[in-house]
Amino acid sequence: MTSRAFIAGCAGPHLTPDERAFFADAAPWGFILFARNVETPDQVRALVADLRAAVGWQAPVLIDQEGGRVQRLRPPHWPEYPPAEPFGALYLHDPVAALEAVRLNSRAIAADLYALGIDVDCLPCADLRHPDGHGIIGNRAYGTEPEPVAALARAAAVGLLEGGVLPVLKHIPGHGRAPADSHERLPVVTAPRAELEAADFAAFRALADLPLGMTAHVVYADIDPDRPATTSPKVMDEVIRGSIGFTGLLMSDDLSMGALAGDMATRGRDALAAGCDLLLHCNGRLDEMTIVASVSPRLSGVAQERAERALALRLAPAEVDAAALREAVAAHIRQVA
Repeated sequence: MTSRAFIAGCAGPHLTPDERAFFADAAPWGFILFARNVETPDQVRALVADLRAAVGWQAPVLIDQEGGRVQRLRPPHWPEYPPAEPFGALYLHDPVAALEAVRLNSRAIAADLYALGIDVDCLPCADLRHPDGHGIIGNRAYGTEPEPVAALARAAAVGLLEGGVLPVLKHIPGHGRAPADSHERLPVVTAPRAELEAADFAAFRALADLPLGMTAHVVYADIDPDRPATTSPKVMDEVIRGSIGFTGLLMSDDLSMGALAGDMATRGRDALAAGCDLLLHCNGRLDEMTIVASVSPRLSGVAQERAERALALRLAPAEVDAAALREAVAAHIRQVA
């Protein structure tokens, strides 16, 4: 059975009978986990297995495990990881060491995820840190200039892929300049398009070949003053698939975020009509997921081809000593501490 074009969450650490039945019928392409779904390693492994059993195949399972503030797996069962910012600081001092540190850090994260059956990490962020931007990005950014940000984001993606985990490039075409948190309300960026193309969008342009991407719920007023990137055909065609040239499978950011207007069906239809390949719904509410499923078509055509290309990169990794990798990363970062 072909999957539907959406990714779903679940409410807690174990599937309910209703969730199991819904997933079996609705056939989401993948799943995403949050802190509410995480207790212990054995519990997470069992939940991942149950999610895949519900749809009958090795469906991708996503998580946000960036490090710093955005890290769903935490002590005591999993280590803390640094945010992006110190890698950017190291890059200014020693670019070679910074790129190696980012790669090793992501390789260690991938080892944690792969051991649980999680095979997609919503990392890297290629958003630029901007003085006018809301702190929702902040130290999640590798820096303020597109060239080092793209290089460090590339290294992070390489580390994940080496560990059998697919990277998700976010938030296309750039959230760093947004003056509000899109979880809460719709940000409007007023910078001229030429400025955005030369800076914010340029970081993503250098990463256009990555297998998976996630949109930004941000209005770029000089391009489309009425709609955020997620639901804007103009931003999608002219920028994301156009000047950036992103070729991978593109998912919306979470449809349940406060930035988007309209009911859940409208949000889903608008994102798909704009050009998103997949709808992402994260809050685990079954009533909302049912609506998202109802407007999600079966994956087909170019979207299906992009999905197949991405999943073909899920390769079994070589074994590593993750603790040794983390110590090597810490040693690099101490250079600029």
